[in-house]
Amino acid sequence: MKKHNFYAGPSILSQYTIDNCVDAIRNFAGTGLSILEISHRSKEFTAVMDEAEALFKELLDIPAGYRVIFLGGGASTQFCMVPMNMLKTKAAYLDTGTWANKAIKEAKLFGEVNVVGSSKEDNYTYIPKGYEIPTDVDYFHITTNNTIYGTEIREDYDVPVRMIADMSSDIFSRPVDVSKYDIIYGGAQKNIAPAGVTFIVIKEDVLGRMEGVRTIPTMLNYKTHVEKSSMFNTPPVFPVYAALQTLKWYKELGGVKELQRIDEEKAAVLYDAIDSSKMFVGTVKPEDRSIMNVCFVMKPEYKELEKDFLDFATSKGIVGIKGHRSVGGFRASLYNALPLESVKVLVDAMKEFENK
Repeated sequence: MKKHNFYAGPSILSQYTIDNCVDAIRNFAGTGLSILEISHRSKEFTAVMDEAEALFKELLDIPAGYRVIFLGGGASTQFCMVPMNMLKTKAAYLDTGTWANKAIKEAKLFGEVNVVGSSKEDNYTYIPKGYEIPTDVDYFHITTNNTIYGTEIREDYDVPVRMIADMSSDIFSRPVDVSKYDIIYGGAQKNIAPAGVTFIVIKEDVLGRMEGVRTIPTMLNYKTHVEKSSMFNTPPVFPVYAALQTLKWYKELGGVKELQRIDEEKAAVLYDAIDSSKMFVGTVKPEDRSIMNVCFVMKPEYKELEKDFLDFATSKGIVGIKGHRSVGGFRASLYNALPLESVKVLVDAMKEFENK
């Protein structure tokens, strides 16, 4: 039976990426060695790293004065690396969910944190609005997509200070005006690669900001990794190679604008089904709905049927739709590699179950 993978991460990869990775595991770049055992200093892998950075820049239309680096540690390590490298006195954070909250916790280790807005009291069902960002902060931090709660910021804010964004789960789902950000980071295991590599898009003029303020451990200093082009230590070789295959696939598809069109179409199909259903209901205010992670529950009168629907969906080859324990219900992650066909299978299953 064909599987329809809605897991929130690690998540679905394109068949293009998987096939090319399988080939490289057997014989990488004609070397007779597997990508799993190749030296990261070899000319063949250095070329992979260079091409991955170049394609990342091309697809996101990243302007001059920025670098792209690939590190280990996940976005969770960036929660501390960002303030360690950027926070001199105080920073502003927008609290939109679990991951934003974790980033706030780490930033408090390095200075004062001003949480300018939060939707926590309403279980993060919307993106806060109408807040003010102090002009005397070192930076403003946002989490653009909230995988657990299903909200998303789908615009590039104009702010009076440096801006930093965690785009782990919606990178490459829309064009981004990178010039408005000083750092964009994210774990790659949603829209780019298997778990193990983290991308950081960083403006070169932020490097060395802490000189004379604090001593940063070598491995946690962005300057270290930019100067060595992600090769200061052994990078996550296989996930970087997989990321390159995904970036090539994105280019073949037509780039970020085409990915945006496809993603918006998939989300519209599922949200339309939820909104027209007598049994299911969305959990997020419509204006802030994520097109990457669609969260929904059973209406109160059908609550006891949630497990039955999960079992029914599983029988149709649908996997990964159980909602996070913070929200309950269901969560369908519609990342770039998920085909429209899978969304239609889910919608058909919802309608068939409701008719029963």
